[in-house]
Amino acid sequence: MAIADVTVMGAGVFGLGIAYECARRGARVQVIDPRGPGAGASGGVVGALAPHTPEGWNDKKAFQFDALIAARDFWPGVATVSGIPTGFGATGRLQPVPDAAALALAQARGLQAATLWQGQAEWRVIRADAGAWAPPSPTGLLIHDTLSARIAPRAACDSLAAALIAMGASIRRDGAPRGAVIWATGYEGLAAIGAGDGQKGQALVLAHDAGPDAPQIFVDGVHFIPHADGTLAVGSTSERNWDAPDTTDAQLDALHEHAVTLMPVLRGAPVMRRWAGVRPRARTRAPILGPWPGRAGHFVANGGFKIGFGIAPGVARVMADLVLDGHDRIPPGFAPGAMALAPR
Repeated sequence: MAIADVTVMGAGVFGLGIAYECARRGARVQVIDPRGPGAGASGGVVGALAPHTPEGWNDKKAFQFDALIAARDFWPGVATVSGIPTGFGATGRLQPVPDAAALALAQARGLQAATLWQGQAEWRVIRADAGAWAPPSPTGLLIHDTLSARIAPRAACDSLAAALIAMGASIRRDGAPRGAVIWATGYEGLAAIGAGDGQKGQALVLAHDAGPDAPQIFVDGVHFIPHADGTLAVGSTSERNWDAPDTTDAQLDALHEHAVTLMPVLRGAPVMRRWAGVRPRARTRAPILGPWPGRAGHFVANGGFKIGFGIAPGVARVMADLVLDGHDRIPPGFAPGAMALAPR
């Protein structure tokens, strides 16, 4: 049987993840990105692998659920091949329950999760443990979900890149495509084909050690992600209009101030790093996965937006199924054909 040639254009988490899965299945793979691995939004600092609420079930939520379950094997597998930790941890997530209405909603969602999450994860209400790493809660109650996990984005990209090299793939700054070509080129790629644009985000890293297995916290739209290296990521802002994609500004200062108000235990924790980048946002808000209409042998994998790392294991699997085996298991709403993509 002939060895398949695959070229992946773009070395963010989608591109590297697809390349890894194709190489793992025996394909001859090259990745081409003029800026190198993890240079765009995938080189961020937050790393929240968190599900949408378990209600209003649809293809996107089902795909995300399957990917979050798959992550439990995918990321440790990458680390085993590369010898480089990815920062993955199935540490769960806590959210405060502010009042009786929120409690009723949380309990209803728990019942939905009991069915939709197939016994593989839980969404439940628990009592806050005084003195533990947790958000302040007016009711003394917290939502605890065990589906959420964390990743260290930059480390994960480095680990994927090292795993690819270990399997004989190449990662290049330029070169000619060969074989099947998968375009995973971030927000610039979305804009070029008329499928979407970018949304800027900003985040920061604090020197606060909540413990290597501490859960992430989500409160008032802010993510607090403890990482295994003793740091804490806080994010993020969202901006549709921006001039400088890779610089931070006063919005991040405001986020920091708000974060300390939400989690007073962080007051005085030094800021170790400030980050800004642009996330690829498709017009449909769903990822764009599948054959590029009118371009035989070319495929699109883009639009991870805020859940790119969370769905990356699922994206890698379905794109490898399609490109290598011709099996299309991608939800119809993700298909590039629905977007009327422009020629390139």
